[in-house]
Amino acid sequence: MSEPQANQHAAGERVVYERCLCREALDHLRDCLGVSPAVREHFTNSRIEFLKAIRAVIDERIEHISGTGQRGTKVVVE
Repeated sequence: MSEPQANQHAAGERVVYERCLCREALDHLRDCLGVSPAVREHFTNSRIEFLKAIRAVIDERIEHISGTGQRGTKVVVE
């Protein structure tokens, strides 16, 4: 899922994106509906916000797991 994907930009220049499920879903929706540039910008912003939300969930989970780790007990060895 890490192969780059090339798209034509509005100015005719070629833009390369990393493959992303969010981007592919939004691109497919855009192609089906024929959305305007304003709507396309909303989709781009929503993709960014969605990925930030996933990052926040992962960060929260990391904090939770690393903060509640059980420590072992000391055993006296004779």
